Amino acid sequence: MHALIISMIFAPVMYVAWLSLTKSSFGQAPVFVGFENYVKVLSDPYFWRSLRNTVVVVLIVVHLELLIGLGIALLFASGVPFRPFMLAAVLAPYAVSEISAVVMWRYLFDHDVGFATQFLAFLGLPDLEWSVNPTHGLILVALLSIWLHLPFTFVILYAARLAIPKDLYEAAGVDGASPFQQFKRITLPLLMPAMLIAMLFRYIFAFRLFSEIWLMTGGGPARQTEVLAVYLYLEAFRYNAFGEAAATGWLLVVASLILAMWYLRRLYKEMFATYA
Repeated sequence: MHALIISMIFAPVMYVAWLSLTKSSFGQAPVFVGFENYVKVLSDPYFWRSLRNTVVVVLIVVHLELLIGLGIALLFASGVPFRPFMLAAVLAPYAVSEISAVVMWRYLFDHDVGFATQFLAFLGLPDLEWSVNPTHGLILVALLSIWLHLPFTFVILYAARLAIPKDLYEAAGVDGASPFQQFKRITLPLLMPAMLIAMLFRYIFAFRLFSEIWLMTGGGPARQTEVLAVYLYLEAFRYNAFGEAAATGWLLVVASLILAMWYLRRLYKEMFATYA
């Protein structure tokens, strides 16, 4: 087991860390350059643009997905007709591959024949010019990511909601608590650990967002919709700058760890602080 962990996790991590300190490319022996790659990456305006796009998309995706998942979980817990069929409909996006999802959404939001575009026009709303407008492109990618990964958040919150004893709600009802008061005093506090876990994992996964952006916009137009994962890919496989790509990967890891530590601290306070 230790040998497997070392060979599959520790050794690749150490190799990427060493690669980030070297100048390397195809057919070129790695040359140690220290932190020069990190300086190049941090001084690259495309890196900061991709970081900004990543943060914007992650904030939209995680928080909107959490609100929608929480609403659907509470709706299912209160009872909905045809629950097995409704549950299958909510979980269906998880059975769709990212490539198939992008193809569907590209067709739905096609400027000429897309059903979603025609529906927006029927409502008198402008269509999403995702292929030429960077803001629209990021919005569409965020919506696609929410649709694809909503089942993950929903399952966590729904399971946590079902685990809350019904006796608490019955006692609150006897005491005259309104549905909103029950949600505020019972449901929300008891769901908070599950919400933090869902947000933690979705933040980490969303920071690595690649397929949706790459397949939908390719980072364009003019690299305006790049995120960190796309920036790393281009550095490694288009510009053959393996050192800069490795440095970008480590910066991405550090950002994820900082975020994870904050959420783990909040999770610890919610779950264990009262027993310390």
